[in-house]
Amino acid sequence: MTTGRPFLAPPPERPLEPRDPPTFSVVIAAYQAAAFVGAAVESALVQTRPPFEVIVSDDGSTDDVAGALEAWRDRIVLLRNVHGGEAAAKNAGAAAAAGEFVVLLDADDVYLPGRLEALGELAAARPDLDILTTDACLEVAGEVVRRCYTDSWPFPVDDQRGAILARNFVFGHAAVRRERLLAVGGFDPAMGVPDWECWIRLVLAGARVGLVAEPLSRYRLRESGLSSDRVAHSRAYVAALEKTRGHPGLTVGEREKITEALRLRRQELAQEEAEDALLEGRADARRRAAKVALAGGAPLLTRAKAALAAVAPWAARRVLVRRRQEAWVGASGIRVTRRPR
Repeated sequence: MTTGRPFLAPPPERPLEPRDPPTFSVVIAAYQAAAFVGAAVESALVQTRPPFEVIVSDDGSTDDVAGALEAWRDRIVLLRNVHGGEAAAKNAGAAAAAGEFVVLLDADDVYLPGRLEALGELAAARPDLDILTTDACLEVAGEVVRRCYTDSWPFPVDDQRGAILARNFVFGHAAVRRERLLAVGGFDPAMGVPDWECWIRLVLAGARVGLVAEPLSRYRLRESGLSSDRVAHSRAYVAALEKTRGHPGLTVGEREKITEALRLRRQELAQEEAEDALLEGRADARRRAAKVALAGGAPLLTRAKAALAAVAPWAARRVLVRRRQEAWVGASGIRVTRRPR
């Protein structure tokens, strides 16, 4: 099938016969999302290729999610769940879905109108792929700050097994073949980064990932999200890698990749914990800073800053406070400059 769209994917392992596009169940996990979930639902319903169904999986919200969705109640499925977290809400939505693919959508984000059509074209042309996604526009306060995929954050075509161990290269509004998702047990509620850890299990189980290299979603970066809590985010990445380290299907080379990824993530975590201790004026701030300064393998600039914090914490704190006032860091390490008040 020739569509003219830019597709990126590993080469097929055998000749393929194009198929009809699959059916897509859009699953929106929502928690305290009454203020914005309607826009997400509307964006899924107005697709140029309509979804098979739209499922809103409410994670025990105490705001009026049902009332916010009243205008679409005859066109969607609303699941009311006990609060169990993002992964549990996604699992409930996937279990209730009837489409061949489950397509994720965050409650505070939106699809552009041609997204499901583009995913359908990719799936039809490449029926061997189990995870599909598109590029996206990353926004802050309504302004686009960059695309998801860039030269510095590329989509890998070769060695996706190794690549997924190093970083989550799958943009979050992914479509995943439902039977494959259920076969690996869905999303793990114990993980702080459930999407990435799930993609790891799927790719290690043989799933391959394809990309439509067009920005067909709008992903809102917010300072209040998990990605802005750098310590929690780093701890979640470390936990996911520690769990993956016990996977029985890893090769020797993949175990080495995990060891290196864990070293880097633990190094980042130690730095972020030291910065938090410094900002909070805790008694352990100097000890944590000294540990970072003496750590082998850390970048020289990082060690120099940590040494300053260990010797002169008051000076280092002033610098750090000013830096945090000027910008915050969101998903994928994106530095967002604050607007002057």
